[in-house]
Amino acid sequence: MKILTTISDVRETVKSWRAEGLSVGLVPTMGYLHEGHKSLIDRAVAENDRVVVSVFVNPMQFGPTEDLASYPRDLDADARLCEAAGASVIFHPEPEEMYTDGFCSFVDMTGLTQALCGLSRPVHFRGVCTVVSKLFNIVGPDRAYFGEKDAQQLAVVKRMVKDLNMPLTIVGCPIIREADGLAKSSRNTYLSEEGRKEAVILSKSIFLGKKMIEDGERSAAKVTTAMRELINTQPMAEIDYVELVDVNTMKSIEKIEGEILCAIAVKIGDEARLIDNFMMTV
Repeated sequence: MKILTTISDVRETVKSWRAEGLSVGLVPTMGYLHEGHKSLIDRAVAENDRVVVSVFVNPMQFGPTEDLASYPRDLDADARLCEAAGASVIFHPEPEEMYTDGFCSFVDMTGLTQALCGLSRPVHFRGVCTVVSKLFNIVGPDRAYFGEKDAQQLAVVKRMVKDLNMPLTIVGCPIIREADGLAKSSRNTYLSEEGRKEAVILSKSIFLGKKMIEDGERSAAKVTTAMRELINTQPMAEIDYVELVDVNTMKSIEKIEGEILCAIAVKIGDEARLIDNFMMTV
């Protein structure tokens, strides 16, 4: 497995694969990889001849008060995981390689990005769309793999690919959880011992909401109220949002029917902002 740091090297490598008639998968990440990321790489390796894993902490998707400087990084551990999973290349550029001096071109979106995480992180999705479109242009993959834990991001990327006629398939992969239910996240490393215990309330509320709907509840307000009440039993938990939305539009719903997304974002003290969700067709 190679670690490449320049756009030109990645393009030359992919060009040589294409000359052999090989298919290419891409797994975009910000590094500090865990079992959730590994599940994406495993899927990509199973479905493609060669796999590129990008490891790039994208400054464009962080707001001025967010955790860019402290975001966890460990390229050596990332490389071990990628190699063990069967990835062919890690693309690990510096910010200056991705955003050259005078960079002023962006990919933006309305609608899908104006709810949920888009409300509290207003610059986030412009940064996501810009860096992901750049990665698609650099690698030119047949398929790209994203985790369903970031359900809004997945919906945004799928819409961008559709709207801009990008010639690849976006593959969503299921949430991977810890033994106690907490969704795996690089930001879990921020949690203290007490914070880690309280953070399990996210998955407990997700499981509660899902069970209520499975048992026949169709009022979005009743489901989200019950979830909020459960989250609020933990003193460190501060709710950003608990929402039931249409999975295709990200617009809030009153009656639970069709393809729905239940998404939550919760701050655990000053330690971490965590997200979780479930999707259902009712």
